[in-house]
Amino acid sequence: MGLRLLESAVVLLHLLFIATAVFGALLAFRWPRFLFVQVPVFVWGAAVNLADWPCPLTTAENALRRRAGQTPYAGSFVAHYLLPERVAHLGGLHLDLAIGIFVLVVNAAVYANLLLRWRRRTPTGL
Repeated sequence: MGLRLLESAVVLLHLLFIATAVFGALLAFRWPRFLFVQVPVFVWGAAVNLADWPCPLTTAENALRRRAGQTPYAGSFVAHYLLPERVAHLGGLHLDLAIGIFVLVVNAAVYANLLLRWRRRTPTGL
């Protein structure tokens, strides 16, 4: 029971991490200090997918599944939990590459917008 609870906590942490990597920059509009959390999260999330590195949270979840007597899943967390099976198995690395690019594009768009807003607020002549 304890291992299953810990595994569920890792899954929840993983979902929060993904949400922060993809959409966390939007929180910077309201709370600019959140950038100190979001920027490292999004850089790490993009790097893991673009470089095809193993995700430590997926590794931890699969280790807990194994210890609890369950079968670990192959592939990524996103492919396992968030995408339909026919999409998730279309290309392994291609899926990870697409996810990494998506994270970069979303964050670049939000940060560009945020910088434009901040520049408009800054008085000229400083």
